[in-house]
Amino acid sequence: MKICSLTAFVVPIALRRPVRHASHVRHHNDTLIVRCRLDTGHTGWGEGLPRPYVTGETIETAVQHVQQTSWHGLADSFQDPQEASDMLDEFVLADVSAPPEVVPRACFGNSVRCAVELAVLDAACQAAGCSVGEFICRLPEAAGIVRRQKEVFYSGVITSETPGRQRLSAFKMKLFGFAQLKVKVGTAGQDDRRCLRSVRRIVGKNVDLRLDANEAWQPQDVVSRMEPLLPFAPSCLEQPVPHAAVAELADIRSSLAVPVMLDESLCCQEDAEAAIRQNTCDLFNLRLSKCGGIRRSVRLAATAGQAGLGWQLGSQVGETGILSAAGRHFACNIDRIRYLEGSYDRFLVRERLTQEDLTFTRRGRAERIDRPGLGITVPDDRVQNLAEQTLEML
Repeated sequence: MKICSLTAFVVPIALRRPVRHASHVRHHNDTLIVRCRLDTGHTGWGEGLPRPYVTGETIETAVQHVQQTSWHGLADSFQDPQEASDMLDEFVLADVSAPPEVVPRACFGNSVRCAVELAVLDAACQAAGCSVGEFICRLPEAAGIVRRQKEVFYSGVITSETPGRQRLSAFKMKLFGFAQLKVKVGTAGQDDRRCLRSVRRIVGKNVDLRLDANEAWQPQDVVSRMEPLLPFAPSCLEQPVPHAAVAELADIRSSLAVPVMLDESLCCQEDAEAAIRQNTCDLFNLRLSKCGGIRRSVRLAATAGQAGLGWQLGSQVGETGILSAAGRHFACNIDRIRYLEGSYDRFLVRERLTQEDLTFTRRGRAERIDRPGLGITVPDDRVQNLAEQTLEML
């Protein structure tokens, strides 16, 4: 099989409501969608979400990567999805300048890598008659961390809102029956202790509550900011300090009573190796787009496991059904995922792009996808009608 066309679309995806945390307020996404067509007649779709405060990418740098990269290196034929994945794994993007305020890291360009990988794997797995989940199970990096599950359970999120809205969110989460919740903390003007007291009172003592500070605190303040929150039994603290100060977590962790998870500071293999070497965390937050796609995310989970660390599969705000499907395949086939986020489709985005509704149901429950490829249907005209820009790559 062989790629006969590769096309990128810049698609603005409106959110049903603004989502706020310590680093950003988001009303919509500038999403990169990639379509791959094979000479077999199969069409695959991929998605990437550039985030300047995570990987340093913007939609403008993503477009530059698309325009300046020579994609002809992906024009060679391949026998199966594994060979296609090997080809993608070795492929190098063009050297694009990062925005002036960004210190370039190896993860720069990861949203583009993710979108292209998903599109090619979707098409290649369809042609091979297997699901992306089956492909994941066969990856050499996945050896030892594979576990096939028929269903998984996602967690809920309480974002940085007014106290009244946070209480309302907590009531909704309780009624929905979530066993795990993430609460955003560290936002200016928000009383985190009052928020957690309300949330814990509403959802009860048996719900697993974890906290996400989104880089809001300075290293010298982390212990004092966490101390009043400990009575509410948080199970984890995610990214408490800016990436530039992440090395200082090595000294802070011994004074904290909760495990630390890295997110903005964990976007690529180099980040993972630094975290292990510097002893800065207990868990990795893996998100497919920021980590460069499925295979790189599997590799990061394997790296965490070898170092005795845990991991969660996270999601980025406003993922459409394309990334939701990819995350479902990962979640249903990779073992020991401590926390699971994603598949908020119907609850969060106005245009999920897929015909299939992959939104989780009560208790965050979602079923395995066993259809070929990503197992989704993306109407071509739906993407083209929404696209602000169309770029032919191959």
